[in-house]
Amino acid sequence: MNLRVLVLINSAAVAISLSAVNYYFQHKWYDMMITFLVTLISSYIVFYYLIEKYIYSKIKLIYKLIHNLKLGRDLRDALGEHVTADPINDVEQEVKEWARLKKMEIDDLKKQEKFRRDFLSNISHEFKTPLFAIQGYIEALQDDDLEDKDLAHQFLNKASKNVDRLSYLIKDLDEISKLESGEIPINYTKFRINDLVKEVMDSLEFKASQHNIKMIFKQKYDEGIFVNADRQKIQQVLVNLIDNSFKYGKDGGSTAISIFTLHDQVLVEVTDDGIGIEEKFLPRLFERFFRTDTSRSRQIGGSGLGLAIVKHIIEAHQQTINVRSTEGLGSTFGFTLQKAKQSLPFPNIPALKS
Repeated sequence: MNLRVLVLINSAAVAISLSAVNYYFQHKWYDMMITFLVTLISSYIVFYYLIEKYIYSKIKLIYKLIHNLKLGRDLRDALGEHVTADPINDVEQEVKEWARLKKMEIDDLKKQEKFRRDFLSNISHEFKTPLFAIQGYIEALQDDDLEDKDLAHQFLNKASKNVDRLSYLIKDLDEISKLESGEIPINYTKFRINDLVKEVMDSLEFKASQHNIKMIFKQKYDEGIFVNADRQKIQQVLVNLIDNSFKYGKDGGSTAISIFTLHDQVLVEVTDDGIGIEEKFLPRLFERFFRTDTSRSRQIGGSGLGLAIVKHIIEAHQQTINVRSTEGLGSTFGFTLQKAKQSLPFPNIPALKS
């Protein structure tokens, strides 16, 4: 309701009351009308002045403050001062919306704080395990004074493996930090995803034989499928996913890579027939250092950051990654890429004879 209408209603109510009292005592219509008009005008002036000075101006100030805080200084200056025609009707909704957004921000901050605590706890544990192992082997070598050469050689090899694990941790942490901050740019190029899959499979063939796992490329298309993406980073995604299928696959099992063409995207899937993942763990699978089976993961090794890096690379391409799994049957990781348009060859035009 407009301020003037509100003041007019209140002034009319006062004027009617006073004119009714005047008519009750004097019984003169003329005096009653004069009383009504004088009271209406004077009440309107007094009420309007008081409300404008002590109430309405304060509400406008609060509304402007909320509006400025919501927009931010730079945007507000660009748009100019915004003053609503009727802040009384708008300020309640503005405050409610502002409170809702602030509550969402607080909830997000609480989630981030929990994530930070979990991350620090996990990274501390991940670093302590190889460090304590290295420390133990070095102390054992110092106590033995290198008298048993074979034992010393074994301890040195085990210490070297733990040093490698620390190196992987630091390298992956540095990479995921740069991916999150955008320091590592995405260099888009046009390439055949079929060829890249074959290259990765060739490079991992020896590792697959060590795990007694057969790799299968379910190529459904004779022609190459072109995508727009960072070839080197997508290669890393494929290596991480296929290597992960080796770690959690079964002896004598298989890993299948499939490609599907969608409308304007290409879907790449890596499927294993290994131990699978419990459904309750699927939402957290791409978190840093998250492991579904801690004891088995320690034996297998790795930094625990492989899937987190994969997720960041795919999201940096503005694409999606998902997982579906059945415990005891296997898992499928799928990610999308932007399909590239194939350039059409120019038709052969016969030369004109002169």
